[in-house]
Amino acid sequence: QKPMRFTRNVGLGIRTPATAIEGNYVDKKCPFTGNVSIRGRILKGLVISTKMKNTIIVRRDYLHYITKYRRFEKRHKNIAVHCSPAFSIKDGDVVTIGQCRPLSKTVRFNVVAHEPAVNAQAGKKTFRVF
Repeated sequence: QKPMRFTRNVGLGIRTPATAIEGNYVDKKCPFTGNVSIRGRILKGLVISTKMKNTIIVRRDYLHYITKYRRFEKRHKNIAVHCSPAFSIKDGDVVTIGQCRPLSKTVRFNVVAHEPAVNAQAGKKTFRVF
């Protein structure tokens, strides 16, 4: 018999991954097993960097309207996001991130869902709106 593991239902229609329930990692900043609540904004973005430990960089592309020229310009923001060991994320994946309390100087979001990359050949800096 395996000992009971503390897991939490994040809410907002987000499913707790099986790796969080059956895993044996310890992460106090994980929204499923740690002491972090997801509240505020829920966003989607493209993973462009997984070089840090338990932190990823997510790129969000958007269009900004210029009234004078009546056209849109492409813009983007990079967001540092805490990634729980429950997810195995690679560059090019699309992740859903939820806002939480500040976890470090730059990290204010947590990965709550993950979709594997559809086409890996697309570059890191190509413009993709979700």
